[in-house]
Amino acid sequence: MERIIKVRGLKKVFSMGRERITALDDISFDFYKGRIYCLLGTSGSGKSTLLNMLAGLEKPTGGEIIFKGRHIEKMTEKELADFRRQHIGFVFQNYNLLGDYTAIENVEMPLIFRNARRRLRRQEAKKMLACVGLKDRLYHKPSEMSGGQQQRVSIARAFVTEPEVVFADEPTGNLDTKTTTEMMELITGMARENDQTLIIVTHDLEISDYADVIIHIRDGKIENVEGETYEYES
Repeated sequence: MERIIKVRGLKKVFSMGRERITALDDISFDFYKGRIYCLLGTSGSGKSTLLNMLAGLEKPTGGEIIFKGRHIEKMTEKELADFRRQHIGFVFQNYNLLGDYTAIENVEMPLIFRNARRRLRRQEAKKMLACVGLKDRLYHKPSEMSGGQQQRVSIARAFVTEPEVVFADEPTGNLDTKTTTEMMELITGMARENDQTLIIVTHDLEISDYADVIIHIRDGKIENVEGETYEYES
């Protein structure tokens, strides 16, 4: 089993005036290729902060994050941006689509950042939108689509570059129960088909049922772990 992310002694402390708030306290864990993980916890537990650390969106106060053999906590902002473009996909609760762009233009965006030729990126974006059931909505803008359709576009955008890791932050938070089920089956199905690592942040126990490994986060610490785990190396 290939280890994708190694986390050791991870800490994050925020300063608010004279007060210091510990968001993450000595987190150590390994994430492996092809597994689906759920970071589960209530609001304020530290789960979203942990996701941001793993994705290189925030710098830790202490500890190390070794992603594909590289210490991302030591990277510059430019190095992190380049690294994310090459290895990471994101699915957000609020979709984060560009309102003036069509579905196909939104999905093409990560390929533009990779300097892909127009013909290739258009071809790949069409293929991904067909995979998520939107081949008839290629030229619709977000305002012309339902919440579920917008999230399908977001999922297509996250997977179009075939990243090793996809991070999903409360991906169904704005969706109804039926659409939530459809989205979770879609995103987990695509990750399994492509042998990708999927890391989901949620407070919803029903969402955690889709994961191979559930990491319970409480007060900035790992409270317990359920599911398939591997002994991590030092």
